[in-house]
Amino acid sequence: TISKSSSEEKYRAISQAASEITWLVRLLEELGVTSLKPVTLFCDNQSTIHIGKNPVYHEHTKHIEINCHFTRDKVLEGLLQLSYLPTSEQLADVLTKALPSYQHHYLLSKLGMAPFFTYSSLRGVLDHTEGVTSSAINQSRAFL
Repeated sequence: TISKSSSEEKYRAISQAASEITWLVRLLEELGVTSLKPVTLFCDNQSTIHIGKNPVYHEHTKHIEINCHFTRDKVLEGLLQLSYLPTSEQLADVLTKALPSYQHHYLLSKLGMAPFFTYSSLRGVLDHTEGVTSSAINQSRAFL
């Protein structure tokens, strides 16, 4: 199926994630693990989050197949909680996108894979804080 918008594409992705989360939660509950709900699912598209949280039928969602509304059902059940995460904080981007070096190193540091502010190069130690928010810098300093 071809998505007609980025919101629909992301909604399909969180629907797949919701399906996998449901399976994992059921498995862990069968093994005796409790207090697993709600599971927070982060998305960088606020329109997608609104579609997933709002049970009202919208004109612009009529092309989304019924099976994709699985996510909405899980939100209403209390299994999932959809939360916004800015694109600049998406950890998966380090593995899936070509990023500016400062963003790449920042996300690597959040994964615990590399320090954010200092790394060696042929020109010595570089400081890549250009374009990074002050809260991100403070979080990275606290990390180090």
